Amino acid sequence: MATTINFKSVGNVGRQYVSDIQFPTITPIGIKTPLRLGKKHGIFDMHTNLADTVHDNLRNLILTNYGERLGLYFFGANLRPLTTEFSVQNNFDSEAVIRIKTAVSNWMPFVNLIDYTSEVEKFTTGSSVALIKLTITYAVPSLGVNDKQLIINLHVL
Repeated sequence: MATTINFKSVGNVGRQYVSDIQFPTITPIGIKTPLRLGKKHGIFDMHTNLADTVHDNLRNLILTNYGERLGLYFFGANLRPLTTEFSVQNNFDSEAVIRIKTAVSNWMPFVNLIDYTSEVEKFTTGSSVALIKLTITYAVPSLGVNDKQLIINLHVL
């Protein structure tokens, strides 16, 4: 027995077509560090601005030591060994500038380093002997970023 149904008597299902869906206008570029759970663009919180992504990647490059990046042993500025040998600030600064410049020229050549300053705070209690605050001023001409500052804290143990 065959069933016949007239399409005029069938109701409509409220479906959205691809042209009706609102896609986000901001595209995520890179994962923010330290890792945080995402609210808008997936499981992790993401950068949506290229200048912020470069800033985050530069900070990670400078804070990474040799051997910490799987498959790329010489990735990073390798500053932690300098903190274990810290005795005179001038010696530390001259070697740190060389290591930072080498790492940036090898891994992020589009970043122009402009200025470097350091400040040492001595502690008498706690687990660290001193805190070295590095302020690095840089520019990324291709993005129109000029005189942006990156502040890094290193603990001398």
